Amino acid sequence: MEWQQIEYFQVVAQLQHMTKAAEALSISQPALSRSIARLEEELGVALFERQGRSIILNQYGRLLLKHVNNILKEIDDTRRELKTLMDPEYGEVSLGFLHTLGVNVIPDILRSFQKLHPNTKIKLYQNNNTALLHQLETGEIDLCLVHHSFDEPHILWEKLWEEELFLMVPADHALAEKTSVSLKEIEKEPIISMKPGYELRKIADKLCRKANFVPNITFEGEEVTTLAGLVASGLGVALLPDQKDIDETKVRKVHITWPSCKRQIGLSWYEGRYISPAVKQFMKFIFQKYSQTHVF
Repeated sequence: MEWQQIEYFQVVAQLQHMTKAAEALSISQPALSRSIARLEEELGVALFERQGRSIILNQYGRLLLKHVNNILKEIDDTRRELKTLMDPEYGEVSLGFLHTLGVNVIPDILRSFQKLHPNTKIKLYQNNNTALLHQLETGEIDLCLVHHSFDEPHILWEKLWEEELFLMVPADHALAEKTSVSLKEIEKEPIISMKPGYELRKIADKLCRKANFVPNITFEGEEVTTLAGLVASGLGVALLPDQKDIDETKVRKVHITWPSCKRQIGLSWYEGRYISPAVKQFMKFIFQKYSQTHVF
């Protein structure tokens, strides 16, 4: 059964006159008759009762018309939906991001973007670096805000910003009054850290190795706010990016002089994959917001 046969059948069924249907479809009447005949032959049933020059749907034709109308309506709805998605203002963006960005960065980005583009739908996916890159590779998400991955040749990454990692200590801790410390000074301290597999944990472990000590990790978590709360309770110290909502009466942030404690965050997308107008618009907004230039 060909798509054209379905469309021809619908017009003939609506007009119930072969000549008028042929005129409406801008084809010859014999060509239309042959198309309907082939459809009936393929289905194994007659669809019309012939009465002179007129044709009337029989029970089989009425059943087929019911389904054809539904099929063509679905197709028409899909076309309209696809057309809407091609409009950057009404499209959809699937954005993945690291857990540590969920408190301040993501709300700020979305608030600014949706002021300019209120009708664009944003779907959010929060995960660790490895999982986000896998979601990007499989096409589950369009973009993600992650650390650089040097092991994925088809995943493109552009740096957006660099941020310092601070030593977060309880307000009554011995190091709380210092403006800066060496990472080595926390060698004996109980350390609160992200769980293994999280990129912030990998960075912290790497920095401790550089400072030549094995961290004494006493608590592991998945959210920066949870880790900061444990620090505020006096259960240990943590290496975290700055957080606007940390209670400074309970937690103090201390600059680390050595080794340099920083991380880079960038935007990633999959090389060669189709980028919708809405996603392009979001990417342009991100690069402009963080003063990067990129032409699409």
